[in-house]
Amino acid sequence: MVLKFAVIHFSLIKIKAAFLHFEFFLRRKINKQFKNTDVTSLKNTDFVIVANNCFGGQVYKSFGLPYNTPFVGMFLYGPCYIKLLKDLENYLAKDLVFVTESVYQDRAKTYPVAKLGDIELHFSHYTSEKEAAEKWYRRKKRMCENFNLDNFYFIISDRERVDVNLIKEFHKLPYKNKISFGAKAIDGLCSLKHVAVFEAFKRNKNQVPGGTKLFKISSLYFDFEKWINDKKVKRTRFDY
Repeated sequence: MVLKFAVIHFSLIKIKAAFLHFEFFLRRKINKQFKNTDVTSLKNTDFVIVANNCFGGQVYKSFGLPYNTPFVGMFLYGPCYIKLLKDLENYLAKDLVFVTESVYQDRAKTYPVAKLGDIELHFSHYTSEKEAAEKWYRRKKRMCENFNLDNFYFIISDRERVDVNLIKEFHKLPYKNKISFGAKAIDGLCSLKHVAVFEAFKRNKNQVPGGTKLFKISSLYFDFEKWINDKKVKRTRFDY
């Protein structure tokens, strides 16, 4: 009886999620302005997003803010991202060294790849090393002008070799403002730390969408503005 109730409950959750995502999809298609986020809702506009994918770039683009982070238009594989965060200032002090091959051989490299010491940066939205380097250094300089880790917001999602163990390792890091996204809930991580995303239309059910789309649907799961303004995670319409 208990098992039957649990199955029914979970099925209702999935149906609710599907309707929420469909509603969100329709609102974006019907009203183009829905894509644009009101910057006046932010009391804090000089925040820094550090993410392992394009989430941060979409944040600044949506709010019409300068890119206060060099982690834009690029991604890092999970092991490199965790290594970066464990020694962030040291890695940021290093120069980019572009390479012709990656240690990760799971996709064709049709974009610039650079190393910071022993970690790799994949500039997947850039066409040349020159463009990637110019924007990396310009945005890094902007970020470092007001370097305050209390105003840094760290994000990880379960893509590019990010597994449960790496997400748990991420949450052990000494940064105040952290949140993770994954296709499933994780034992030991409450919903204020880890957001389990049911994305009804994604092709790969084992991971969340890419950073750009993930930010666009994130309002269904947590209040991004409150996180930036008050440094507190508040779940919104869908929490499981």
